[in-house]
Amino acid sequence: MSPLVDVLLVNPIFKKRWNNSPFRFPPLGLGYIASILKQENYTVKIIDCTFKTEADVLNEIKKSEPQIIGFYSMYSIEKESISLAKRVRDMTGLLVVGGPLPTIEPSNFLKDFDAVIMGEGEKIMLELTRNYFNSKDFRKTSGIAYNDKGKIHYNRQSSIIKDIDSIPSPARELFDNESYKNYYERYFGHKMTSMISTRGCPYNCDFCSKPIFGDTVRLRSPKNIVDEMVSIKELGYDVIWFADDCFTISKERVIEICKEIISQNLDIRWQCLSRADTFDTEMAQHMKKAGCQRIYFGLESGDDKILKTIMKKDIRIQTAREGIKAASSADIETGAFFILGYPGESNETILNTIDFAISLPLDYVSFTLPYPIPGTGLYMKLKNSLKSKKSHGMRLINQRLEFDSEFSESKLKFAIIKAAVQFRIMKYLGRSGYKIFGHPFSWFTDKIFRVLR
Repeated sequence: MSPLVDVLLVNPIFKKRWNNSPFRFPPLGLGYIASILKQENYTVKIIDCTFKTEADVLNEIKKSEPQIIGFYSMYSIEKESISLAKRVRDMTGLLVVGGPLPTIEPSNFLKDFDAVIMGEGEKIMLELTRNYFNSKDFRKTSGIAYNDKGKIHYNRQSSIIKDIDSIPSPARELFDNESYKNYYERYFGHKMTSMISTRGCPYNCDFCSKPIFGDTVRLRSPKNIVDEMVSIKELGYDVIWFADDCFTISKERVIEICKEIISQNLDIRWQCLSRADTFDTEMAQHMKKAGCQRIYFGLESGDDKILKTIMKKDIRIQTAREGIKAASSADIETGAFFILGYPGESNETILNTIDFAISLPLDYVSFTLPYPIPGTGLYMKLKNSLKSKKSHGMRLINQRLEFDSEFSESKLKFAIIKAAVQFRIMKYLGRSGYKIFGHPFSWFTDKIFRVLR
């Protein structure tokens, strides 16, 4: 009797009901792996835990009777993925895991998984699946790590896929599309999903991890990209989020994509992430004509020294200001991300960042604590001072300070709340209202912030 499902892929991200993040998307990586396997006529199923309970997931896995179960994991869900894997260990013949953290630290997962996929998963998972179903030793698969009688073996890393146009689009029919559309429509008034048009990032920001796609930038062709956009619209979505590390990496490419969107008369809005130094007015004008709704910039700090020497962002605040201005002048909404309390910061650099953020014409802003992800320069500097127990700071903000810092978690969370309030005063009351309410609030909370420990 043949199995109900050859390969079952699990995205073990359980979202709290009150978590209404504007960035909640289907698991693209698993979708790509599923499409590769389906081309080879394997039966594949994706279980996305985002809108499910653990009991629902366990029941669904049991009913599927999968021969192979593949998990996705990363730093923020390491415990969840391992915990769930232990519960399904006896429901399958082969249990594997891939993703950023397993790629960086395979040994952490090999007590509970049979194999770790290191790097891009499509080719490796296909080879592993072939070996398993052809009764070959799965341990011969290139690009995996496995544990043999207490000794961990690392097979030769599989080469990257240079022509990413050759990869079929994610198997979106396996995603929980209705739940995602309902979620976005309920909270944001539109129906958004994600896609990716590049792989790899050439920049070396101190806080950024890129173990899967690496430094080598690979670009999809404009027609290949827009064809996928068309298929997304046919599924009932009306906004696309480009999940590229930096969508605007090449001005010429962006303009070609915009022209292709216009030539196909594709009426869909889209958003993307950009660096301020890879963006200008001409690009913004083309993007606006092609339906770009919002651009998010990773600005991170409002202090030039912190940006250059500490974060290694290699962007000046004046460049950041010009990038925001270019987008706003084309009537494109803007968002920005900032980090408060980076190692090496002072009271004044944190306050500089808040003041800088408030001075920009932003539609969205996010202030976060530093997050030391394994594989980053930040992690290497802090690995000996990481906290092992959960902190007990303000629960109003669902973040925690992961390392011993000269700033307390409560102080940094106070800064985040202060920054968020100032931003809202500026956004909803304008500059005249900010003079009346924002300046006194800023002055008073600056004083409090400086004396907090």
